[in-house]
Amino acid sequence: MFDSKEELLAKIHLGEDSVLELKSMRFRGSKIVGPSRESLADELAAFANSNNGVLVLGVNDKTREIEGIPFDKLDAAENFVRQICNDSVNPPLSIKIVRLMLADTSGEEKPVLKVEIPRSLFVHKSPAGYFQRVGSSKRELTPDVLARLFQQRSQARIIRFDEQIVPNTSLQDLDERLFSRFTRSNLNDSATIMRKLRLIALDNDGSEKATVGGVLLCSRNPHEWLPGASIEAVHYRFTERDSKYQIDARKITGPLDQQIMEAVFFVKRNMRIGAVKEPGRREIPQFSIRAVFEAAANAVAHRDYSIHGSKIRLFMFADRLELYSPGTLPNTLTIESLPLRQATRNELITSLLAKCPIEDENMEFGRQFLMDKRGEGVPIILDESKKLSGKSPVYQLIDDTELMLTIFSADIHDCQAQGNKEFYFAR
Repeated sequence: MFDSKEELLAKIHLGEDSVLELKSMRFRGSKIVGPSRESLADELAAFANSNNGVLVLGVNDKTREIEGIPFDKLDAAENFVRQICNDSVNPPLSIKIVRLMLADTSGEEKPVLKVEIPRSLFVHKSPAGYFQRVGSSKRELTPDVLARLFQQRSQARIIRFDEQIVPNTSLQDLDERLFSRFTRSNLNDSATIMRKLRLIALDNDGSEKATVGGVLLCSRNPHEWLPGASIEAVHYRFTERDSKYQIDARKITGPLDQQIMEAVFFVKRNMRIGAVKEPGRREIPQFSIRAVFEAAANAVAHRDYSIHGSKIRLFMFADRLELYSPGTLPNTLTIESLPLRQATRNELITSLLAKCPIEDENMEFGRQFLMDKRGEGVPIILDESKKLSGKSPVYQLIDDTELMLTIFSADIHDCQAQGNKEFYFAR
């Protein structure tokens, strides 16, 4: 929005409106004394709760004069805005900040900050409440309008969350090599193909934007737009979560199919393998890789991506593996019905993962594609793990915001006590 200096200056000269806010920056020494943190948070959240907006810092909102920001204060001003977006708005805001030189009435160019606030996927609360931009000012949302806004931007919409557009994206943010996996059609008309696959959709202004599913499966770095779209994987030496005994740790990012496979390889690389000295040699893994694969695929495919900033967490211990997936169970599923019924909150994501082939030369995963959509994942997790460890995995809901799966390890210590077995780390 207002991509050229000329366009931005022309807009500034017209004054504030539904998409433009102007603010002077005031300093006392190195301290920022204006605008206040609370009032700026309210303005930013109001834009995010409405449509796209632009805030220009360094311009007087009354005279529309370019006052500028001292060069040595630009870093402080930018950090001030980012801290407000992260700490004073819930959930945090995703913004873009650009430093520009704009000419004042005398022709002297002065530095300003242009802050672009896209329409958000979420409803944001700021210090004074919930606001929307109306004309040149913010207006507190009445209960009925707020309820409608939550409904429009939640999973309860007719449009599923994974089919909603992601602000600040375009067709160019999707990698052709990634979306070509989902079609056999000629890629000469890639936009049409991506629309049919629901990887892109038209925004209210007629521009094409990537959908949540498109970003998650067809961009190289989905977490740039959806900060929680990653897996935190940690391996601990003993049975407690203690950084002193951390052996390996990794933040797993990238397209969802890549995240699934890297999570599996993280476990495979770190788990112990037992070798049974019978006639011949039989290996006993600490965890069933097939069960781990199904657990990772389910977590990535069925987690709630509308929970801002929440990531999947995978923790390995000496006696168990814990996998935490953001969100409660989808639709009408219960813990008890998990092995018996099938339901998904991310229809687009699961349908695309069902088209993602995997290399499985050793038949460790027992399938050709990442998902089968037949509801076999949970039974496989339960059966494969119990055969190995003698204990059934346990599903738990944590505060109705997170699903936790515990898979128990094969009893390494018991096996070590037997003279006919030896154990070693896989890596």
